[in-house]
Amino acid sequence: MHQSPTQDQVKIAVVGDIHDLWELEDNAALSHLNVDLAIFLGDYGNEAVEVVRRIAAVDLPKVAVMGNHDAYYSASNKGIKNCPYDRTREDWVQLQMDLLGDAHIGFSKREFPQFNLTIVGGRPFSWGGSKWRYRKFYSDRFDVRNFDESSDLILAAADEADHSTVIFVAHVGPLGLGSEPDDPCGKDWGKTSADYGDPDFARAIALTQESGKRVPLVTFGHMHHKLKKDSPQLRKRVVTDPEGTVYFNAANVPRIEKSEAGDRRSFSLVTLTDGNVAAISQIWLDANFKQLSAETLYASGQSMIPINSLS
Repeated sequence: MHQSPTQDQVKIAVVGDIHDLWELEDNAALSHLNVDLAIFLGDYGNEAVEVVRRIAAVDLPKVAVMGNHDAYYSASNKGIKNCPYDRTREDWVQLQMDLLGDAHIGFSKREFPQFNLTIVGGRPFSWGGSKWRYRKFYSDRFDVRNFDESSDLILAAADEADHSTVIFVAHVGPLGLGSEPDDPCGKDWGKTSADYGDPDFARAIALTQESGKRVPLVTFGHMHHKLKKDSPQLRKRVVTDPEGTVYFNAANVPRIEKSEAGDRRSFSLVTLTDGNVAAISQIWLDANFKQLSAETLYASGQSMIPINSLS
């Protein structure tokens, strides 16, 4: 049963790229984990309305952002050509946002006075990188035409935050976390590596930090933990910056694995203590929601290689 948190500690479940792997059992698992707040980072599936419907039914304080796959049939050229529904009669992109209601915070924010924090969402439906993509989609849907206009919307939400502690969430992380294939937003396909973080997101975070607000956590997904290149190397999931902000890539894919003993499902857990990130772990639960394993990804005070200030 969910318990009321003390104001100085908040337990957060962060769920990265779902890619159709979210079941009603996951709603029950969240309740079993006794978390105070849930954050969903997009890529629920290719405009996967029924998956989003299940997430919308999560009976916890929550926020959600949308990933590139969540507008696959409406924004990408390939998806538009292969759209399985009549886009003149139906709008699955809008339906997903409507189902999530106030929980959807792309280009906006949600206040959590019970936790003394504001959560701000980055650009929804982002594919990442320093090239402005989906021009018509963003212009038609959000009246946004470039990175500067996008950044201004994110920054405005942060500026209007009721609380001095702000968490940023987005599908794609910010530019500036490294350009190697195993970096948190590093390109891991093709012949050349690159930083595929979002420049508009980076600018909004940096200016919010400069404004004096505390930004303990920036969490995102998109770039999966297992690299696409044929390598046993895994992606770096947690880095910090000189301001003490923790950047966490929670895209553990696939998050549900089949076994003879039943499905295993994973969640990332973030603990905030006095408004700072105290710990991050990745856990696996069995079919009865018993914890099978836990990997500590970050603990306050541990030695981390900090990144340079965001671009």
